[in-house]
Amino acid sequence: MSSQHNEVGEAVSACGEIIGEGRAWQQITRQIEIVAPTDAIVLVLGETGTGKELIARELHRHSLRKGKPLVKVNCASIPQQLYESEFFGHVKGAFTGAVRDRIGRFEAADGGTLFLDEVGEIPLDLQGKLLRVLQEKTYERVGETKSRRADVRIVAATNRNLRQEVAAGRFREDLFYRLNVFPIKVAPLRDRKEDIPQLASHFIQIAVKELGCPRPRLTRAGIETLLNYDWPGNIRELCNVIQRAAILAQGGALHFDLPMGNPPATVAPTFQKQTIGDDSNAGYLTEAEVRRRERENLSIVLRKTGWRIKGVAGAAELLGMRPTTLASRIKKLGLKRPSPAAI
Repeated sequence: MSSQHNEVGEAVSACGEIIGEGRAWQQITRQIEIVAPTDAIVLVLGETGTGKELIARELHRHSLRKGKPLVKVNCASIPQQLYESEFFGHVKGAFTGAVRDRIGRFEAADGGTLFLDEVGEIPLDLQGKLLRVLQEKTYERVGETKSRRADVRIVAATNRNLRQEVAAGRFREDLFYRLNVFPIKVAPLRDRKEDIPQLASHFIQIAVKELGCPRPRLTRAGIETLLNYDWPGNIRELCNVIQRAAILAQGGALHFDLPMGNPPATVAPTFQKQTIGDDSNAGYLTEAEVRRRERENLSIVLRKTGWRIKGVAGAAELLGMRPTTLASRIKKLGLKRPSPAAI
């Protein structure tokens, strides 16, 4: 399943099509295929940056309403006093500043799909008005008594746990059950890391096309760095990291400076369990042992590459570090290139 729309919303223009072949994404794809042709309300649940808006777009694209509008409402960005006007519209003179008639999002989405993003942010005292239109499928513009029919399909999304919000008295239980007809839970990126290499390759293509940077190389070391990071910002964060690295690479290998990644690639210790008295069997290495193993690892890679530091399959690329960093490390550890006769 693919789409020409942004994966993580309009704010990230370079984060292209739906990507993923892992089990978690296959399950979501199957759910979309089943529910999209119906008019059932869908509640998309997931952390920020997981691609909830993309799910809404795919549901609309595979629905019988695909020829009609898909209208998004970011419920977190609406001032409280304007919720009714935003949802249902208003007539001229309905309140101060209402200088002309204005249609609301329900009317704008007539015949199509209305995507209520961050639905958990709707103030409690206004949730009843949304519940009414979902139940009765009618509404009135602010300042008007004429009832209008709401011929829309609702897709809602939230990063909140609405059951907990109900228990805390911040979300109406009846509205929750009205929205929770067909829930789709989007797994965070840390739980579907098998999709990361494909996502990274796709975002590289998008970066080259939309940012105009030379095509960089995604190395094995680079992929390992991406796989060993937990991605608290999910797909949106991965997209941003790829874009930044692609710009800095200038057509060379991609390097990722991630705050919670693996230890440096030049240190690959196998910790030995040691028991001292009643202490636990936690393994550790002394500073001298770390340095010795780092020297050994560097020596192996340098011999393997014939002491070629830069370029494709050079030592820096294999180790997943910048050539300047590797050169500095070699100097610090006192490694010397052997004479040609000794190689």
